[in-house]
Amino acid sequence: MNDPRKTIVVTGVGVVSPYGIGLDCLQAGVLSGNCCLAPTKDVYPGFQGTTAQVCGLPHPANGASSRYSRSDRLAMVAARDAVANRDCESVAIRESAGVFMASTVAGLSEIDPGIAEDPAAWYRNDGLARAATYPPAHVADAVGEHLGVHGPRCAVSAACASSAMAIALAANMLLDGAAPMMLAGGSDALCPFTLSGFSSLQALDPDPCRPFDQNRKGLNLGEGAAVLVLETLAGAAERHAEVLAVLRGWAMTNDAFHTTAPQQQGNGLADCMRLAMEMAQVSGDEIGYVNAHGTGTPLNDIAETSAYETAFRGRSRPVPVSSTKSYFGHCLGAAGALEAAITITAIRCGALLPTLRLIDPIESSGVDWLRGEVRRSSLPLAMSVSAGFGGSNTVLIFGNRNNRS
Repeated sequence: MNDPRKTIVVTGVGVVSPYGIGLDCLQAGVLSGNCCLAPTKDVYPGFQGTTAQVCGLPHPANGASSRYSRSDRLAMVAARDAVANRDCESVAIRESAGVFMASTVAGLSEIDPGIAEDPAAWYRNDGLARAATYPPAHVADAVGEHLGVHGPRCAVSAACASSAMAIALAANMLLDGAAPMMLAGGSDALCPFTLSGFSSLQALDPDPCRPFDQNRKGLNLGEGAAVLVLETLAGAAERHAEVLAVLRGWAMTNDAFHTTAPQQQGNGLADCMRLAMEMAQVSGDEIGYVNAHGTGTPLNDIAETSAYETAFRGRSRPVPVSSTKSYFGHCLGAAGALEAAITITAIRCGALLPTLRLIDPIESSGVDWLRGEVRRSSLPLAMSVSAGFGGSNTVLIFGNRNNRS
């Protein structure tokens, strides 16, 4: 971990969230305990529920809006924000940086009912352009084209762990020397298909969600995007770039258990946490905060609690855990990257964020459920946990810029 050529650092973070554009907006929102969840507006007629929406999203400046889905535009704005004022507007970005972007919705929201009602008319009225934005890969292409980068490009779609996985895979590529810099993250927009899908699974809470509460009813969906600029410490030092955080360790596993249900003992997720800590060469006692996956569904929260008890067994004190999905919902393919940005904010501010509306926590001797006020504490290391349908798990461990050993 002392080799600057093998140490991965974060030198930029771009965010579009229901709080607004920029990491500062996200930071101010979560530190103030401001909840963005509200009754759904204008996603599709007749749906009644609670979501978190992004307002005032600008259109891209370099092309017609029909070329890009809402997920594309969220990603493009976040990527531009990530490289702004970070000494990234350079030849390295334009010619050799890589792009690893995740999405689950992508342009699905652009395939509107008109294609079923009158396909010919739909295609005449820019339907073909909309259809081209449908694949998740288009989000990565949109970011690459928007910034003019020519390095390796990859799209990741692994359910709710997608953007955390994009960050982990991008870090692996940096270690392999495939590119000097990576833009990695995810983007997803609210979509009638996903809202109706989660509704059919009876997984939605009609009110603001309560992750890890005994009386939880389900999740809320949100939308947004986050992009991290990753490079080696040696590359950052050569550019005299500010280091925001160190990506100390990461791991990916799969439960191989069920299409939608988590493995109830959380064994695959626990293995993922242990592998990430092994890579970071840290013990469970050194993790000062866990930003949980924490969806608020009955099955996920029990499995995740079991995973923490297993992964942190032997720790001298319960591990502090909270779910920031209680602030702006589950952003699907963007969730892992947005939560990585929040975890970096927590480290930089020395803030352990509470789970909002957590009144009667799941009983656990191994977990210190954060609730109430923000807890202030020095935070050298923190963990961000993502899990998804199909049993996909990804864990990222971040350290402050002075913690590289």
